[in-house]
Amino acid sequence: MSPLGTERGGTGLPPTMGCPWLNPGSCVLLLLALLMLQVQATHPDCSIVLYFQEREDECLQAIRSESQTTPSGQRGCRTVWDGVSCWPAMPVGQSYAVTCPDVPHVFKKSKALIHRNCTEVGWSPPSPPYYSACELEAAGSSNNTEAKRGYFITMKVLYTCGYSTSLAALFLAIGIFSCFRKLHCTRNSIHIHFFTSFILRGAAVLIKDAVLFSDESVDHCTMSTVKCKASIAFVQYSVLANFYWLLVEGMYLQTLLLLTFTSDRSYIWCYILTGWGVPMLALCVWVATRLQYDNHGCWDDYSSPYWWVIKAPILLAIFVSDFLIFLNVTRMLAQKIRSPDISKNYKQQYMRLTKSTLLLIPLFGVHYVVFALFPEHIGVDARLYFELVLGSYQGFLVALLYCFLNGEVQAEIKRNWGKWQSSMESNVFNMATQDFTA
Repeated sequence: MSPLGTERGGTGLPPTMGCPWLNPGSCVLLLLALLMLQVQATHPDCSIVLYFQEREDECLQAIRSESQTTPSGQRGCRTVWDGVSCWPAMPVGQSYAVTCPDVPHVFKKSKALIHRNCTEVGWSPPSPPYYSACELEAAGSSNNTEAKRGYFITMKVLYTCGYSTSLAALFLAIGIFSCFRKLHCTRNSIHIHFFTSFILRGAAVLIKDAVLFSDESVDHCTMSTVKCKASIAFVQYSVLANFYWLLVEGMYLQTLLLLTFTSDRSYIWCYILTGWGVPMLALCVWVATRLQYDNHGCWDDYSSPYWWVIKAPILLAIFVSDFLIFLNVTRMLAQKIRSPDISKNYKQQYMRLTKSTLLLIPLFGVHYVVFALFPEHIGVDARLYFELVLGSYQGFLVALLYCFLNGEVQAEIKRNWGKWQSSMESNVFNMATQDFTA
């Protein structure tokens, strides 16, 4: 009996010597497809890696149990793993059939049957062969694989530049709000918390990349270290905090319209607990759930049902902000603008306060709802582009709308710039006067 396929490959996927029943061209295509999925480094692609690893682990466990309980001289075919399927022990003369692996990214068909017979000399070749029965997806040539690799490298460069730009803009915006005393108010304090959530989100993505993808020799699909799990947890907390501080922005805007610019400082701790506390609670539940029920890999397998512990609070925040608050604020704003009792200055103030938030709420929420409700393998390229490339510039957009284009901020910067210029001119004049007198 040949031991072919009973040993684990380096990645747990069909190695070159682990797909003997594929023709050479299809074997190469299968390996290229799986290589391309690893190059993408995005889930649910890792679910393919985990799928083959789990099937192989089950088969190898059966092989070990069989070797301990079955006499070595017993006739028949032993359990083998051929790199794609597990074939259980059978007596001579019996046959066994398996279906194609249900892996849509690799095989086109999943219902076709492949048969093997147990003969005196061992298992017969699969009939029909995998490449014929299952119709391997064409992964393309090595040139196409290199093009894919270049595409994702370019995407990584783009979102790294985006997050770097956003981080610089957000730090500058926080500095502006902190330095000028006239800008110290509840509204701008909430903006600073909102900016901080974007800073955490950008930093978390960059840290995750450094932890998961800094070493190309490490298979991130099977990595299961405390450091990588902590980096993924940090990413999820920052995303949760980001959406909940967007919700707080909407809540604050609604409070302003309801209170008609009366004191709002008593609400600040409610906002802080909502923006930072609720995400921390959701994250703790998710971490405890993963530790108890699904503690494998690096916790970045987005096909796991436990992701709904993260998705559900985010969708709740989007529903409240995008539908309830958005519609209510729009209604109240229309009533106040039409009211004859409101002066023109107040109307302009209402419009200035609401335009940024009413733009950001649907802008940030809609794409998440769309992608959250679709399976992870649908629209992978579009998902990557929106969540990574365009999402990386969201922090810059927020800093632009809430700070750099804010008329109050611009006026305060101009005022302080004018004071600084006057002070410099006065100092120069005094120095010139002293020199002339001397």
